[in-house]
Amino acid sequence: MYTFTVEERTFLLYGTRTGKLGTVCKDGRPHVVPVWFTLDGDTIVFTTDAHSVKAANIRRDPRVCFCVDDETPPYAYIMIEGTASLSDDLDALLEWATYIGARYMGQDQAEAFGKRNGVQKTEQHFHAPRRVKMLLCFLWQH
Repeated sequence: MYTFTVEERTFLLYGTRTGKLGTVCKDGRPHVVPVWFTLDGDTIVFTTDAHSVKAANIRRDPRVCFCVDDETPPYAYIMIEGTASLSDDLDALLEWATYIGARYMGQDQAEAFGKRNGVQKTEQHFHAPRRVKMLLCFLWQH
């Protein structure tokens, strides 16, 4: 299993950078969307709607790519490639949705974002052949 260096962990968790998640559409086209995320050890964690294109793509073809970039000079990025898997853990979903909400919106809004994104979701793991071994995503439904 890959272990992030201190520099990589610091880069990933600095501020509120969004990750860009790339999945493979049914016809082979790439589908790339921004996601809020955090780390759980050396696992990247994020949430998404269970009926989203990215969720459907991952169910059908678990190959994914995840990129986080610094948009200020001198510019830098981390790219992670691997596969994702889904599971249903609503308790963990609420916990992570709240934690991620705190990262991006502040502690005062964390609970509201957790409740908004913490229902009827599916957990997603990203197993990367290089860089990171896992990416964990919780899917939610409106």
